[in-house]
Amino acid sequence: MADMEIVERTTLVSLTPTAAAKVKELMAEEPEDALVLRVAIQGGGCSGFQYGLGFDTAPAEGDEILDFEGVRVVVDPFSAPYLQGATIDFLNGLQESGFKIDNPNASSSCGCGHSFQVEEGAEPDAHGAAGCGSGCSH
Repeated sequence: MADMEIVERTTLVSLTPTAAAKVKELMAEEPEDALVLRVAIQGGGCSGFQYGLGFDTAPAEGDEILDFEGVRVVVDPFSAPYLQGATIDFLNGLQESGFKIDNPNASSSCGCGHSFQVEEGAEPDAHGAAGCGSGCSH
């Protein structure tokens, strides 16, 4: 019998219970067609990439679909490699309030935490995907 290698797959992206509760609260205030939370990476920001969080009506073709505490989360194929292993939390404190993304792929982040960069030459393979992750082609 051949030796089996056990490989533990990291969850693409995860939502803390606090973040999931806040997303549910915000979804309840949106029109009825806000059915999924879209998490994306977009070009821009002061560090090269920025995070995008928003509601969408449905997953798009090729999206990764995840469920956390009853919140359906979708991630497009371009963004997925950059978000692998990231955790989304919601903070509500005196110094910091809002969604915070802890991304193990980020080599540095700006002070606001909304943009980041990866190590030079270490950009994840997006399997030929083009675009900024927001559905456009640039």
